[in-house]
Amino acid sequence: MRAVFVQVQCHPGKTYEVADAIFEREIASELYSTSGDYDLLMKLYIDDSVDIGKFIDENVANVPGIFRTLTTLTFKAF
Repeated sequence: MRAVFVQVQCHPGKTYEVADAIFEREIASELYSTSGDYDLLMKLYIDDSVDIGKFIDENVANVPGIFRTLTTLTFKAF
């Protein structure tokens, strides 16, 4: 399993709806509201055999109210 972090920009006024939709999909290990350019930060665990881009496209980026995502891959935990 690989830890992947995804930052989410939401359309104005949609952050809570987006957070609820992500929570209902049960894909995020952790989900936080954040300050700055992005509204939400989520931590996902994705199996090594799964195409990460396809997983994000099919499970995150298509949530209504999301404007943009930024995915950060991890390599080694210290």
